[in-house]
Amino acid sequence: MQISPDLSLQHHVTAVSVCCFYQLRQIRCVRQSLDDESTATLIHAFVTSRVDYCCSLLTEAPKVVTDKLQRVLIAAARVITNTRKYDRGLHHVRRHELHWLDMTDRIQFRTVVA
Repeated sequence: MQISPDLSLQHHVTAVSVCCFYQLRQIRCVRQSLDDESTATLIHAFVTSRVDYCCSLLTEAPKVVTDKLQRVLIAAARVITNTRKYDRGLHHVRRHELHWLDMTDRIQFRTVVA
């Protein structure tokens, strides 16, 4: 984990988001060969597990930092549901079908549970 001089974890979040977007591009290339459940399993193994790693340290992080990870989660939900960038209803899908929280809620949940 990389900590910036002002202890904001900006470098760590940037590295995680770059790595996750790379994995999402790789999964999207083989998406047509996978069913939804297999895609969700790959996303969980390669993307959401990295987003959740040490996310409780981001409890008081600025919105700029958590927004990078939020964009990763939105892109991951798009890959699972096989939707485009401007399709509507993705928030409902994330909440009710995938059972994913927004990034700030995920951080809060991980802090309370741990």
